[in-house]
Amino acid sequence: MQTVAQVQTAEPWVSVEEVALHLGVARDSVYRWIDAKGLPAHRIGKLWKFKLSEVDDWVRAEGANEAQARAKPVCRNSTRKKK
Repeated sequence: MQTVAQVQTAEPWVSVEEVALHLGVARDSVYRWIDAKGLPAHRIGKLWKFKLSEVDDWVRAEGANEAQARAKPVCRNSTRKKK
């Protein structure tokens, strides 16, 4: 059984909004990094939850590096009629 001291020192789960604030980025970036770059996240029902220590380790390992796994630009055909 855990003691009161162990319960109080356990790292809390945080939300997407809290991770975005912690990293100084938009919430959309957090969702994009979960899908494209493996940001450590845990799905609990409809919500994503995080341990900030895991997020910090991921950042230090250059998980957020934009040079890595950068998607190729999408080429779109122009819908304008040529004269």
